[in-house]
Amino acid sequence: MRVLVVEDDPEVGALVKETLEGELHAVDWARDGEEALGLLLAFPYDLVILDLGLPRRDGMRVLKELRAEGKAVPVLVLTARDSLEDKVEGLEAGADDYLVKPFHLRELRARARALLRRAGGGASNRVEVGRLALDLRGKRAFWEGREVELTPKEWQLLEYLALHPGRFFPREELLEHLWPGEASVDPRSLDAYVSRLRRKLSEEAIETRRGLGYRFLG
Repeated sequence: MRVLVVEDDPEVGALVKETLEGELHAVDWARDGEEALGLLLAFPYDLVILDLGLPRRDGMRVLKELRAEGKAVPVLVLTARDSLEDKVEGLEAGADDYLVKPFHLRELRARARALLRRAGGGASNRVEVGRLALDLRGKRAFWEGREVELTPKEWQLLEYLALHPGRFFPREELLEHLWPGEASVDPRSLDAYVSRLRRKLSEEAIETRRGLGYRFLG
């Protein structure tokens, strides 16, 4: 399942992401409300873990706008706002469940599983970004209608870039995504994978900009 974690606290966000990845979910992490809403309106998710106290756009606004757009993805609010009024407002705004911080990871996992079972994994597994189409569950890529054979690392890099089109990723972030915790990886390995993807897709598909990193253009 694909899950979006929306959390601005780096420690909490990393903990929730690691916990859900331990459940074999693919997890994206948005640090503010603007980024979260953009991802939610552009890509399919099976579950959203949503903080309310977010920069740029409050989590309650994100939830209300998501429901106003007709998106039915299950939302678990994870927040420090523990008053009855906050809980009622969140549930009436469209949240499917409400968990107050501090929380136990065991309870988070249980609530996430319950929401995913209830939803039945109804999100689409196909994402189209320009000339690229991705089958997220089958891990297959199609460029201009033609299937592209990718190695597991090539798929991992392409999926990460393509699910955030137009956003620059620093080299360090991509290295950590491809080789988590491996500090000894040669940075040139990333360049090699980017070059391979360009050969298989198009030279213009991935842009490199000094000081900013890499971004997918499609």
